[in-house]
Amino acid sequence: MILRRLLCASIVAVAGCRASAQTTGQSPKWRVVADVRLPGKAARFDYQSFDSAAGRLWIAHMGAGEVLGFDVRTRRVVARVPDMPAVTGVRVVPALERVFASLGRGHEVAVLDSRDGRVLARVPSGHFPDGLAYAPGAKKLFVSDEYGRQELVIDVLLSRARPPIALDGEVGNTQYDPVRARIWIAVQTRNELVAIDPITDSIVQRVPVPSIERPHGFYLDSDHRLAYVTGEAGGRVGVLGLETGKITHTYRVGDEPDVLALDPGRRRLFVACESGVINAFDAQGDSLVPLPSYRTPHAHSVAVDPTTHLVYVPLENVGGSPVLRILQIE
Repeated sequence: MILRRLLCASIVAVAGCRASAQTTGQSPKWRVVADVRLPGKAARFDYQSFDSAAGRLWIAHMGAGEVLGFDVRTRRVVARVPDMPAVTGVRVVPALERVFASLGRGHEVAVLDSRDGRVLARVPSGHFPDGLAYAPGAKKLFVSDEYGRQELVIDVLLSRARPPIALDGEVGNTQYDPVRARIWIAVQTRNELVAIDPITDSIVQRVPVPSIERPHGFYLDSDHRLAYVTGEAGGRVGVLGLETGKITHTYRVGDEPDVLALDPGRRRLFVACESGVINAFDAQGDSLVPLPSYRTPHAHSVAVDPTTHLVYVPLENVGGSPVLRILQIE
């Protein structure tokens, strides 16, 4: 991300501000369910990863150099992993009882035990490892090396790096499509999404997204064969048909959209932006219906519990402390 380049080397806390809900109609409305104080210094957060079966949310506290394991049932931190310099991406794989964390400043991927957060391995990984996706059939982890202009590949059984895949552009997020068994990657400086066969580690498709400027964050709705792709330069989200390779609609979101989350039961999409806006949409077919947005400083990471439908937004500074804000839109 554009802003991440400025923040990854030296991240400072800023004064917390009270949040406000910005609504565009009478209903639905955002409600703050709880603000849970988190450990560590008031500093930037990044990606999150939900283990709904275990009721645990894994959070990259980038500016504090920590990974946090948060129990959503008891609403407390149950794992705190230090020495994670500039941690950006985090991905839990329940079947392996593993959490993978990409360490931008450490130039490596950390392998954690998802039961207690113990560090099991550290794998050297490129220039700036960021987004993570796991391909279960290949038993490989794929990692976007944002500034290395390549996709990193890790054999998870051996905790060993394999030869990277050159992408000829600055790399955004990485997602796995379980329907077609493909890894998808946003190549932001080429305005395209790239599909990789995780068995052969080869590029099998390049899909231009001309109406999305600098695609970085995206979310795969594999069951409905759609991808929601955001452009960090243009402040838009587009709906891409995975089978057609065409964008059917685009919608305005906040400036510098970053992290996306989907509530599959309610078919609601959330787009969190660096500008402190969370845009919400009802997904209807290949269209999105805008819902009220939510505004609060530094709300650029979002996760949703598919069981309770609660929305989780880590905020770097609320009254001088980092806070996990739990929200509901009703």
